[in-house]
Amino acid sequence: MKVLITGASSGLGKQFAKIYYSKGCDLILVARNIDKLNKLKRELELEKSNSKIEIVSLDLSKEENCENLVNRYRDVDILINNAGFGDCGYFDSTSLDKELSMIDTNIIAYHILTKLYLIQMEKRKFGKILNVASIAGFLPGPLMATYYASKSYVVRLSEGVNQELKKKKSSVKISILCPGPVKTNFSSVANVKFKLKEADSSKIAKYTIKKFEKGKFYIVPKFEIKLVRFLAKLVPTSLVSQVVYKVQRKKL
Repeated sequence: MKVLITGASSGLGKQFAKIYYSKGCDLILVARNIDKLNKLKRELELEKSNSKIEIVSLDLSKEENCENLVNRYRDVDILINNAGFGDCGYFDSTSLDKELSMIDTNIIAYHILTKLYLIQMEKRKFGKILNVASIAGFLPGPLMATYYASKSYVVRLSEGVNQELKKKKSSVKISILCPGPVKTNFSSVANVKFKLKEADSSKIAKYTIKKFEKGKFYIVPKFEIKLVRFLAKLVPTSLVSQVVYKVQRKKL
């Protein structure tokens, strides 16, 4: 089994790599930071395993890099789209360059990799895709508008593709992970301080893979995050937006 993980150098991506390496899978670990990737590879190789590990230092905000990645590694059995970052602040004061890079990473890269690997998996009649979104994908996002919108795209794209696969009775499966705050380097990149307790990335990863392997489509760890998603369906969007604004403002 060959597993390709983007955003693999830290956080959830790193934990996913540990889990699949322990399962005897060959890994393709993709991230920008080559030093962190090398460190993770050395750490994993301390375990006795016949699994192979390839590391790829790549900026997925560049479309051509996404396409080259697929051309280089075509026979992937499991794709985990995990690369991404956020930013916090009033929309008229945040960096446009950072937001465009965020869109390229959180949306365009996900779209390209999901589409091109799905095509390959359909040809082989086997494969699984996990798109890492966020509970933010179900909510309006004042003060993190671009990030919330990017995760909403991932949610809606995955939902649409999932229905298509069901109608075609495809053997290829797709899932989305929608966690709340997780202990990663996300908060430092996004310039936020979470008031909610951040979940342990190792526990979230274990829970996710367990549900992913069972074929669950919506993977929403922790009861309080499930509750947020449920309430968001019932409460008017204008009210949800006000609540999110008050929560987000405390992060600034």
